[in-house]
Amino acid sequence: MKIKSFIVDAFTTELFKGNQAGVCLLEQPISEEKMILIAKEFGFSETAFVMPLTDNKYSIRYFSPKMEIPLCGHATMASAKALFSGEEQLHKIIFNTHSGYTVEVRKQGVNIEMSFPLLEVENTTLSKEIVDALGIKEVLSCGYNKEHNIVMVEIQDGVELAALSPDFNRLRNIDTGINGVVVTASSCIEGYDYEYRYFWPWSGTDEDPVTGAVQSFLAPYWYIRLDKKVLKAFQCSERTGSMEVELTEDKVIIKSCAVIFSEGIITI
Repeated sequence: MKIKSFIVDAFTTELFKGNQAGVCLLEQPISEEKMILIAKEFGFSETAFVMPLTDNKYSIRYFSPKMEIPLCGHATMASAKALFSGEEQLHKIIFNTHSGYTVEVRKQGVNIEMSFPLLEVENTTLSKEIVDALGIKEVLSCGYNKEHNIVMVEIQDGVELAALSPDFNRLRNIDTGINGVVVTASSCIEGYDYEYRYFWPWSGTDEDPVTGAVQSFLAPYWYIRLDKKVLKAFQCSERTGSMEVELTEDKVIIKSCAVIFSEGIITI
């Protein structure tokens, strides 16, 4: 079987920045085992597997090198970029995820706009062991999102956030039961409202370079904090990336760009 594949840098206008995703355009189903093996071979935080349904509707599944992920922002954007690049007349895509979410994606000039569900966080606490392993000095707020099984932690500022150097070996040996921790802070960078980083050594790679799906609950959190429905977010990872997020009644609209790095064929 031959599978058309792409490597796409999402949430950036420049190659070698943003978040890399593998994209596989399937003509027929393949097993979950093969999806995980392909995701391991790519080695990125996520690889997306896309199959056409009807008209502009597609099924999409996301795999880290370790497991299936319910929803992934950058791999959705990467998949849309790959599909838009092959069909000039295509301007809107509906992705049906394996976990039951429906994501609408639109091409707006050079930008790609994605509609994600608006979710919430519940107040929670994080053990001192995890806080210390992350290198956090002080926790200002802590919340849990059940849909993604992710803990969100707010800390003092973007300077501390950028300087975090977690002990990933120590984190991997802590039985948390969660998929990851997103650490966020008000931005020190002009033009941005908040910054964040996402660490998930338990279910993916150590750190996700740029994460879109967490905006489902991160943007509503900062809306309450800042009283702004349109926000600019910056992920201060090594590769960096940014996006604009807008809140509607029940959706989070994510706007950014993506760049295709390579296109090829996988033979399995």
